[in-house]
Order: sequence, then structure tokens, then C-alpha cells
Amino acid sequence: MVETIKFSDWQKLDIRAAKILKAEDIEGADKLYRLSIDLGKELGKRTLVAGIKPYYKKEQLKNKNCIVFTNLEPRTIKGTESRGMLLASVNDGGSMVCLLQPDSNIEPGSKIR
Repeated sequence: MVETIKFSDWQKLDIRAAKILKAEDIEGADKLYRLSIDLGKELGKRTLVAGIKPYYKKEQLKNKNCIVFTNLEPRTIKGTESRGMLLASVNDGGSMVCLLQPDSNIEPGSKIR
């Protein structure tokens, strides 16, 4: 059973459209990329770490639109401060991961509601 939350809890989440500018390998990490992303004028550029290396090549990620949970508490992973989380859908077995993305080229930083 899926736990429900109050609408006021949903309102605390800051979820935005973003553009991946660059994906880099992280030394000693088989599943992780260091991503440079653009979150538009208000939030600017930032770095996050994502465990999507088994599912995407770096070249596939460059300039890809995505959805980012921006107000997640920062966390240092493999020496990189990650300031957000990419949102993705994952199948039951975990063999398939698909990044969520807008269906058109909306500007980075646009709020998801």
C-alpha cells in the first residue's frame, strides 16, 4: 500500500525543469555520473550525482531536458556535493530507468506543479 501525504507536504517540494549540460565519470564509481545542470535564471547552474551510468551514455545526456527535485538536502557522494535529484521511472526489476522530461523545450527552471 502506498502511503498518502498531505497536500501541504507536496507544496514543500521544489521540482523544476532542467537541462543537463555535461555528464562526467566519477573515479571509482561504476554507476554514478557527476552532472552539471542548468536550472534557469533563478536557481542557476549546479552539480548533482546520479546513479544512471548503467542506463545512459554521457553523450545521450548532454543537452537532455530532465526534471529535478531541487530542494533536497545536499549530500556529498564520492567527493562531490550533490544538490538535487533527477527524477526517473524505474521498472520493477530495476533493469530499465527512464529520466522524466518535459514533452517540449520549456525553459530550464520552470516549476513542475
